Amino acid sequence: MTSRKPLDLFAFATMLVLCICWGSQQISVKLIAADVAPVMQMGLRSAIAALVLGALTLGREGRRAFCDGSLPAGLLVGALFAAEFLFIALGLVLTTASHLVVFLYSAPIFSALALHMRVAEERLSRLQWAGVAIAFGGIAVSFLAGGGGMSRDMLLGDAFGLLAGLAWGLTTVAIRGSKLSEAPAVKTLFYQVAFAGTALLAYAILTGQAGVNLTPKVALHIGYQTVVITLVSYVVWFWLLRQYLASRLSILSFLTPLFGVVFGVVILHEPLEPPFVMGAILVLAGISLVSGANFLREKFSRLAA
Repeated sequence: MTSRKPLDLFAFATMLVLCICWGSQQISVKLIAADVAPVMQMGLRSAIAALVLGALTLGREGRRAFCDGSLPAGLLVGALFAAEFLFIALGLVLTTASHLVVFLYSAPIFSALALHMRVAEERLSRLQWAGVAIAFGGIAVSFLAGGGGMSRDMLLGDAFGLLAGLAWGLTTVAIRGSKLSEAPAVKTLFYQVAFAGTALLAYAILTGQAGVNLTPKVALHIGYQTVVITLVSYVVWFWLLRQYLASRLSILSFLTPLFGVVFGVVILHEPLEPPFVMGAILVLAGISLVSGANFLREKFSRLAA
């Protein structure tokens, strides 16, 4: 098994760029939502990416590319990936991009809880359980304290963001516990975008949301979401996970919701309600404890030594 490296300057700089990209994707969707429905945007970018990734997979592995036993797991993670982006699309219609990106990044909490129940070596420590409690406390603050000042639609949109985080967390668990954990990153991503592209385009057509007002601005944003977000950033992320320690990368990934909130306020002029800010801080603090517990223990052990 290849040993993972601690973070170096290249990994840090790469993660910073990835977090900026991931934090901006909900903003990009919002900016052209009047010309292309969010669910149609998700379907288009997934379908285009699937064509590219499918060609790459077949080019590398030939006709037997999907005869290695990974297909059942691929269909499962594809369904979860489609559910995640359907909830994101539904949520962006009802709530702000800054709200959605924070609740979406609750995913590590759900994956940690699921892995705790399924994998012996992934059992949560006391520090991680404290992180889980803090994160769920933050979610409760955001929903309960903000309920009086937010519309029912906004609360529903926030709930969709939370469901998207759940689907993302379960996707991580499904990949970890199947043959996809050793599969090439391109193939793993192909399964996800191929299923999502098919399902989301079908949903858009059936619900009358398939219209596209193709302007230069729309083409630019769809191209950005497809090439930079769906193709390049996810493949680079999978590559980083194979080279560097996942716990270190996970901590840096929580810069994403911070960028998402900043972009939402600066670009979309979204308001920030005090209950949401307080809840978001608790959610991010709890997630950081869950994902960074091993890193913190190492640091404290070195200081004690």
